[in-house]
Amino acid sequence: MPAESPPPSLPREPSNPRASPAERELDDLEVEVLEHYFQMVPTTAVFLGLHAYDGFLPDLSERNLPEWIRKARDLLDRLARIDALGLPSRRRLDRDLLTLDLESLLFDLTDYPYPEKLPLWYVAPLSLVPYTTRSYAPPPIRAGAMIRILRGAPSLLRTGLTRLRPPLPAPFVGLSLAMFRGLPEHFTESEAFVRDQAPDLLGEYREAREAARESLAVWERFLKEALGSSTPEFALGPERYQRLLKVREGLTQPWASLLEEGWRDLRRNQDRLGVLSRSLVPPRDPPSAIRSLAPDHPDADRLLAEAREFVREVRQFTVDQDLVTIPGPDACRVEPTPPMERALSTASMNPPGPFEKSLDEGIYYVTTVDPAWEPKQQEEWLQYFNRPLFRNVTAHEVYPGHYLQFLHFRAGNPTLTAKTFFSPSFVEGWAHYAEQLMVEAGYRSHLPQTEIAQLQDALLRDVRLIVSASMHARGMTLEEATRLFQTEAYLDRFPAEREAIRGTYNPEYFCYTLGKLKILAAREAWRKRNAGVPLREFHDRLLSFGCPPVGLLEPLVLGEELPDLWATGA
Repeated sequence: MPAESPPPSLPREPSNPRASPAERELDDLEVEVLEHYFQMVPTTAVFLGLHAYDGFLPDLSERNLPEWIRKARDLLDRLARIDALGLPSRRRLDRDLLTLDLESLLFDLTDYPYPEKLPLWYVAPLSLVPYTTRSYAPPPIRAGAMIRILRGAPSLLRTGLTRLRPPLPAPFVGLSLAMFRGLPEHFTESEAFVRDQAPDLLGEYREAREAARESLAVWERFLKEALGSSTPEFALGPERYQRLLKVREGLTQPWASLLEEGWRDLRRNQDRLGVLSRSLVPPRDPPSAIRSLAPDHPDADRLLAEAREFVREVRQFTVDQDLVTIPGPDACRVEPTPPMERALSTASMNPPGPFEKSLDEGIYYVTTVDPAWEPKQQEEWLQYFNRPLFRNVTAHEVYPGHYLQFLHFRAGNPTLTAKTFFSPSFVEGWAHYAEQLMVEAGYRSHLPQTEIAQLQDALLRDVRLIVSASMHARGMTLEEATRLFQTEAYLDRFPAEREAIRGTYNPEYFCYTLGKLKILAAREAWRKRNAGVPLREFHDRLLSFGCPPVGLLEPLVLGEELPDLWATGA
């Protein structure tokens, strides 16, 4: 049987005695909606710092899902019946965010549906990283959550065996298999935490781990068989792609218009890269200018040390240029990427959630060289971490990117809904915008390599948006997408293939460029009304809304009426 559902656990704000009937109705419904939502995505609740959900796994069984879907639709009906005119503007936004939460998850469960196509839905929740990396509770409590995950793993994996509907899309299976292969090592590595910090639970952990390993063996056979019988078909199609933009980001802009914006941004960035490339001594073309960055990289044993130096450097620049307020206290440590996540990540940020009571520390993960790799692979990996690009990545992940963003997420957000809503395009869009902001503010401006590295990543993100829309709504093939990454982002064949494959199972990797473009549009509109006001005030206001859907950014920062996303024809 799946792990039991977690008990109601969300903090409840005291009622405002002067609240309107509509406000009181939303107050009562808010917690009910979010608790229902987190039943299906408990790992999101844990990420946010809601630790009553520790150790719980989603129940994706055919017995449970129809009832969950029925109640979600009932909750949507109740949200729609609340009189929006009776709500203050902040709570009107919350009603929209709650609606988007449910509509987004219903898209995943019914429109595509991912539990029948993407094995990762049954693999990703098994990560134990949240319990080993942060000291939010005594070790025995965290070890207990890890044991619950391991005990629930066989049931979740059995559910996957019954729910997944072969033939599965080949890229979906390949990704899941790559991530899955890190699980045994991940479970073994996590045992050291229990042995060292909660030794009384070591026997229980090992027993649960062995039971999970038996299920992993069956699951690996299933994935290998599924790969052999897989299909190349993966596309959402234009109608579902358009709906994805709406339920994820509150965006009603036609996808074809967004695609045109992506092409325009790509050409702007290519033109600027051409100017910089010709300024080098000797002058170069853009691909060779990018390649010229590669030799300037740390040695393998210096990768983490230099990451720590870059964190200090970009933080100081952010402060010196008064780019955005850094809510304190702040601290970020650098660690190697956990084994389970190495297949998906070169570098990433694990920030403190808005509900973490005592932790402000971020964890900047850097995927280090695997000693088992051939020397050529090791050198190619280190070339990706060339110093100009590594600094750009650090600005993206730490200051003024993700870590600073999540410090604001913790410090602001007066409502429960604002503390739980999470827009991928706002999160990644802000971090991508932060890279450009650093260049605009003059970071290492004496070295053209600084902006060349920033543009290298910008071109990659532009092509991701173009490929996402083209593959899922226009029928672009995987081979055509691969060639586009080669010709327009100047990638070599192997990384171009990896990027194209990623777009099959993650069409939302449009989020980097989409979010950046919407932030830039909101900035332009704000500047027209606030001439001479320091840009820091725009950034602080933007981040005060938490992680809102990018389709609503401009009216939010301008204080205008929000559009009705669910009106007929919207």
